[in-house]
Amino acid sequence: MYLIRGQHNLELFKFRYPNIKLCGTIGNFDGLHIGHQAILKKIKNNAEKFNAKTIVFFTEPHAAEYFAKIRDINADTPPRISPWREKVKLLEKNKIDFAFFLKFNDSLRTMSPENFISEILESIDLVSFTVGDDFKFGQDRKGDIELLRNWGKEKNILIENTETILFDSQRISSSRIRKAIIENNFDLAESLLGRPYTFSGKVVHGQHLGRTINIPTANIWLPKQKLPINGVYAVECNLNDQIIQGIANMGVRPTIGGSSPVLEIHLFEFDKDIYSERLIVKFIKKIRDEKKFDNLDMLKLQIQEDILIAKNILNHSYDT
Repeated sequence: MYLIRGQHNLELFKFRYPNIKLCGTIGNFDGLHIGHQAILKKIKNNAEKFNAKTIVFFTEPHAAEYFAKIRDINADTPPRISPWREKVKLLEKNKIDFAFFLKFNDSLRTMSPENFISEILESIDLVSFTVGDDFKFGQDRKGDIELLRNWGKEKNILIENTETILFDSQRISSSRIRKAIIENNFDLAESLLGRPYTFSGKVVHGQHLGRTINIPTANIWLPKQKLPINGVYAVECNLNDQIIQGIANMGVRPTIGGSSPVLEIHLFEFDKDIYSERLIVKFIKKIRDEKKFDNLDMLKLQIQEDILIAKNILNHSYDT
């Protein structure tokens, strides 16, 4: 998959892929859940019909994150199901040909729907354009499907929107998935995503505190965006296609005076140097919230208890 990093790289894209016809869509696509996958299926079907390629426009940061920072630079932003690099990998896995990264900034925020069409959508040769059931665009979200349909008629571009996709009589959405993860309902999150909820990242050096209490941990690099996980979890990790059970802590580590979020994984019966390796962490069940202990000995005792609970959870998941 070819990634177009902003409008300023369009000319290079056109030079490399001249006269290419495209079937496109646009959205945040956080988590790339079942509803998003239905949109991708439509544009892939259209690409086959029109002998074209597929392209997905997505914005960074998400609009909600941008507006939260506008209101208060220290504001908590909505958590991400998947950071943008993970999103790109998921698009590639879904066999999308091109992804168009649009920076959400003041210029894009204040762009009229008509200018968005002329400056963004008409910058490439679209033969079809598909949007979600709730899609709005342009300044104050004034642009809608009717405006797109009128434009499509004028330019001979097929404009489609997708029907609302339900699960248990409720709409599938990224916000519903975030809520399920936060509430420790990973079965529901998996049903809505169409796959288990995971986070992947490189193993990086930390403070090596775990080894001092005989519970070594792998520290996973975290993006700037907030994740919907916090606390202690039973996990399964994929390391180069090897599945290893473990326990994860996502938090600031208040016992040692930490202030920035850290994701630490203790892998059971495992003691190898895996720095710079990539771990895919599958979250099975939350065990408890993070809390501050009076000393490291008390923290160690709690972690040992957490490990026993995690092993029981993981062994039970295999039995059922």
